[in-house]
Amino acid sequence: MFELGNSPLPRQRLLVLASTYPRWDGDHEPGFVHELSRRLVDTFDVHVLCPHAPNAASQEILDGVSIHRFHYAPLALETLVQNGGILANLKRSPWKWCLVPFYFMGLMISTWQFIRQLRPQCIHVHWIIPQGLALVMLGVFARNLPPFLLTSHGGDLFSLRGRVFGAVKRWVLRKAFIVTVVSRPMVREAVALGAEDERIYVAPMGVDFNCRFSLNQQVPRVAGQILFVGRLVEKKGVKYLIQALPSIRQRMPSAHLVIIGSGPELPELVALVSRLGLQDWVEFLGALSQAALPDFYRQASVFVAPFVDASSGDKEGLGLVSIEAIACGCPVVVGDVPVVADIFLDTETDMRAIPGNPESLAQKVGDVLASPEVACRRALEVRQRLAGQLSWEIVSMRYSALLNKMAASL
Repeated sequence: MFELGNSPLPRQRLLVLASTYPRWDGDHEPGFVHELSRRLVDTFDVHVLCPHAPNAASQEILDGVSIHRFHYAPLALETLVQNGGILANLKRSPWKWCLVPFYFMGLMISTWQFIRQLRPQCIHVHWIIPQGLALVMLGVFARNLPPFLLTSHGGDLFSLRGRVFGAVKRWVLRKAFIVTVVSRPMVREAVALGAEDERIYVAPMGVDFNCRFSLNQQVPRVAGQILFVGRLVEKKGVKYLIQALPSIRQRMPSAHLVIIGSGPELPELVALVSRLGLQDWVEFLGALSQAALPDFYRQASVFVAPFVDASSGDKEGLGLVSIEAIACGCPVVVGDVPVVADIFLDTETDMRAIPGNPESLAQKVGDVLASPEVACRRALEVRQRLAGQLSWEIVSMRYSALLNKMAASL
């Protein structure tokens, strides 16, 4: 366990609780929690508590952030979170339900020990369940816990349906000092669950427009290359993109699809490609690190994120990958789920396809491939607008202000 030592901390201490977090520098796991945390180190002394994973360090400092990974099982079995997230892993491997109580107990114990030793002025909790639930349960037994800012990223709010989970989410949301959601459609859901409207802020995660996801006009785009990046789960809608590919190829014979990501739907998607006879035109590259993605965004002719609402109720929170693609100047087509209205204007219907409709996807993607110069100009226009809203500089300032407001309440 982390030892605070005798040196005084000149900044306010911030404890960040998260489940999904990079296991090491350059990991392919989603890194938005770390990207935000490292941009807060100028204002806060930032400590992150997240689950351990095989080959990850139990404690390290990365980009000025002190990272502490709690153990919850024998090393080889600490696989509940990575490669798809907790819910996807439970669906793919039901035996991992056995890990859930140990994970939750390890989270609660580590959080309590950390609060006692670190004595943070404020806590930033990512995800209602399990991090938010663990902290609220601690509050039943321990008085005077620091106030916490709760950030919901979408899946935790929309999935886990039913009376019991609804009651749990309502309890956590009502205990939070501030609730942030990453898109406007999530506000209504949070209020319906009992969150106080005056304490809810729309505060999405950001994209590095200036460095990692920047323009490079010297990289030529590959004619006909269609790109998907993301977890292979139902709400991403990848099967509809594969189903659309034969129609796209009838119009544009050079069209081919590159899929980057991993998840429980991989076997089903590979089987679909084989069934449609598309093996020569679809390439599965697996999960890649964030550092590797910009080159793919810069060379693709179009990036497609065919979002749908999952049968479980899970919905896309914001869809940062589509913004990363635009940041690299790549034309984009997305499934027109409600969250898309936070990214694209009503006039940008050329970038929005009917969710779960292969014919609509084929039409929109085919239009981009048929007029690449027009599509690239449109992407640059959208990029300029989004850079003023979703760059990490702007996003981190927003979160810093909210955290400072919360700390000032003590």
